[in-house]
Amino acid sequence: MPYIGVKPADEFTSKDLNGEQLILDADADTTITADTDDQVDIRVGGTDVVTLTNSNLVLKGTTPTLTIGDAGAEDAKIVFDGNAQDFHIGLDDTADDLVIGKGSALGTTTHMAFTEDGEVTKPLQPCVLLTVPSKIVNVGGSDTQTDIAWGTEIFDIGANFATPSFTAPVTGKYFMSAQVGLEALDTDATFYQLYCVASNRTHHMGTISPDKLFSADAVMMLSATQIIDMDASDTLKIQLSQNDGASQTDIATSSYFSIYLVA
Repeated sequence: MPYIGVKPADEFTSKDLNGEQLILDADADTTITADTDDQVDIRVGGTDVVTLTNSNLVLKGTTPTLTIGDAGAEDAKIVFDGNAQDFHIGLDDTADDLVIGKGSALGTTTHMAFTEDGEVTKPLQPCVLLTVPSKIVNVGGSDTQTDIAWGTEIFDIGANFATPSFTAPVTGKYFMSAQVGLEALDTDATFYQLYCVASNRTHHMGTISPDKLFSADAVMMLSATQIIDMDASDTLKIQLSQNDGASQTDIATSSYFSIYLVA
């Protein structure tokens, strides 16, 4: 390209402002300044709004607001780029949910979701519901303790159950509920007891005494709830104990066992 005078530079060269303001508008109240070493200050309309250093960004003003997105039909997110694992917080625009999850891709591994109506869901929270597939016959007997073999999983979020035990995937407080239907109770038995047997302690959950309650073989339901503290890899199972009497009692299909992490 022709030119007159000194040939212009082929490339833009840097300009050392040496702490002076870079004025961006006509009335000089929107500026960028670097008058403090390793710090950039941005002023808009005469008000300091952003301070930026090599490790920190500060929004200033009376009501500082960071808006991500432009009201379009699109997802928006913040990604935390970790050394071993990434996490994200974002708006799932399709579901209108605020989600927290693992990885950088929104919605692939959601740990917690907040709906527009205020409900909170935790799709990966450990939770189990179990029943017996068919009547378990002739359990118990004099001075025996029997593990209840829950054979049907209604659901098992996290795959933490293997008959007869639930294994805690993480240290925490777990809410446990169990109901055991007993048929053909032996009236010669002095008592039946239901236990929740965990790695750190055994919880006594209920007792019935057929020899004092019934004059003939009977049907009874034992049920209980308990909050149990468990360490990661601790196990928990439900156990039926019988004192005296014969091995004639059946566990009914109405029996169930559930447990989930609450805290």
